[in-house]
Amino acid sequence: MQTNVRSQMYLTNESMRLLPKLGPKMSENDIKPFTNYKGFLDKSTKYIPSWVKVAVALALGLGTMVGWKRIVVTVGEKIGKTHLTYAQGASAELVAMVTILGADSFGLPVSTTHVLSSGVAGTMSANGSGLQVSTLRNIAIAWVFTLPAAAVLSGLLFWIFNAISR
Repeated sequence: MQTNVRSQMYLTNESMRLLPKLGPKMSENDIKPFTNYKGFLDKSTKYIPSWVKVAVALALGLGTMVGWKRIVVTVGEKIGKTHLTYAQGASAELVAMVTILGADSFGLPVSTTHVLSSGVAGTMSANGSGLQVSTLRNIAIAWVFTLPAAAVLSGLLFWIFNAISR
């Protein structure tokens, strides 16, 4: 029952977001309580518990601490047939920044690593220095398997935690 209530609150909130743009004209007297209720729904449905923020920060920090060198070497030296130049790095970073900002403004999920490595591949291709197909293949395989692997692992952890808590 609780899941359905939360889903209904979220759907109502999203409908309320679109209604002023697509629905009938509303008076100022209608807009004030409408906005107030939408804010209440936002606060009730769009939150992240503190323990989740801490766990994600620790996981990202530990992952970066352990795997930073492999990531840097792969992105900087192994995507193209030559090493990344400063201009290529700056171009890839600027494109990644604009892409991530654009996706964020539309509410679309993106992976910063995927965007940046694609930007690096684009600069290498534009420079004519060539791309290492084996590295691109490995990156693409990792992209394809990330989502199902994360789904299976999270499902498994949920099952384990659910079994332990009974």
